[in-house]
Amino acid sequence: MAYVDFSSELMPATAAVAPRADPTPATERLTALEWSVVALARRDRLSSLAAPGPVSIALGKVFGTRRHNPHLADPKLEALRRLSVLTWHRGFAIPGFEVTAFLNAGFSPAQYEALTASIGVARDGRAVRG
Repeated sequence: MAYVDFSSELMPATAAVAPRADPTPATERLTALEWSVVALARRDRLSSLAAPGPVSIALGKVFGTRRHNPHLADPKLEALRRLSVLTWHRGFAIPGFEVTAFLNAGFSPAQYEALTASIGVARDGRAVRG
């Protein structure tokens, strides 16, 4: 029978790898909740950005149907959802007023860049697969 000494160190302490800290300040990153809004916006249609017109409202009253309201209660998250939906569908062709609304909601230009870069990578991967 063989004997293995498990009490000795298998790796010297100097070889341990410490996790690297993200050099981006926390205020320049999106939170987990914000990234989940971006992910959910992938399935939203562009029509979810428009308010229902008078004909749509009238038809809803006549037929008793309700339009699904995808708008978020938090204005900051709604600005993020709107920009995410546009970016998923149009890439970098985003109207300037939407970017301004996004920045006015409290997001930074660095967060805008991270959002568009992440969606761009995901869109490129989606186009290759399907």
